[in-house]
Amino acid sequence: MTRVSLDTDTARRLRDGMAHGVLSFPLTSFHEDGSLDPDGFRAYVADRLTTAPGALFPACGTGEFFSLDEDEYRQVVSIAVEEAGGRVPVVAGTGYGWAQAVRFARIAEEAGADALLVLPHYLIAAPQDGLVAQLERIAAGTRLPLIAYQRGQVAFTVDSLRRIAALPGVIGLKDGHSDLDRLQRLTLAAPEDFLFFNGALTAEVQARAYAAVGVPAYSSAVHAFAPEIANAFFAALAAGDHGTVDKLLRDFYVPFVELRDRVPGYSVALVKEAARLRGHPVGPVRAPLTDPSAADLADLRTLLTAGLDLVGAAP
Repeated sequence: MTRVSLDTDTARRLRDGMAHGVLSFPLTSFHEDGSLDPDGFRAYVADRLTTAPGALFPACGTGEFFSLDEDEYRQVVSIAVEEAGGRVPVVAGTGYGWAQAVRFARIAEEAGADALLVLPHYLIAAPQDGLVAQLERIAAGTRLPLIAYQRGQVAFTVDSLRRIAALPGVIGLKDGHSDLDRLQRLTLAAPEDFLFFNGALTAEVQARAYAAVGVPAYSSAVHAFAPEIANAFFAALAAGDHGTVDKLLRDFYVPFVELRDRVPGYSVALVKEAARLRGHPVGPVRAPLTDPSAADLADLRTLLTAGLDLVGAAP
């Protein structure tokens, strides 16, 4: 496939969106039997779009990309694009090895996505040359701009960051390691217009620290079930209202992280259960994830009610 130059319009729209709202990673809706629920997903995405996200990232980690087959992925991305209607950028997830990532990338391209988030590759550790080659291969197979995601076994050195930033179409990096020393070095080495955003689990807890090294934009799992809380935190942080930021962190976000950390996979399963408690048609998680226990669900319900009360929102 012939490569085209960097899509500067997409990069500009993402930069503008990141400055004005949290990045929304919608959950993927399933029926109780585990099959995809396209109608539920459409209703859920439409609702997310009423809450002013900076961009929409369907079929990524929170959206259980790892459990979707290609036809389901096509439906999810297509619905997100249709519902967004050009109002916000739509960045679809892609991943696994580069060959499979290119297959998903081309589906996203056909569905009308604006860009791709390249999720960490599957299973094995790799040297820096291999991490760069992975992105080179994916970039060569799609016209869509790419955002790399470093997390788990993927962590770019300064030299590798310079190499991927020089690739046509690679426009940014999502960081999930929270190694702020390394991240500061990466931001200083990158081109001025290269995009960075905070992709830590429950990113709000570290939002001030990331902003201090030049990465104020962040993804918000809380936006997936309580945009009222997520938007209140974003507004307080942007206004320098540290009293409100501290209160939300102390009374909602930190307890939520403690609850999330009880069981592996709760970073998605707990978020999905919270959305169900709010009446959203997202259904259960797919294996290998498991839905929260009854005891954890009770604690989640109490915490969610308290968090909504903090921002004056209805349960």
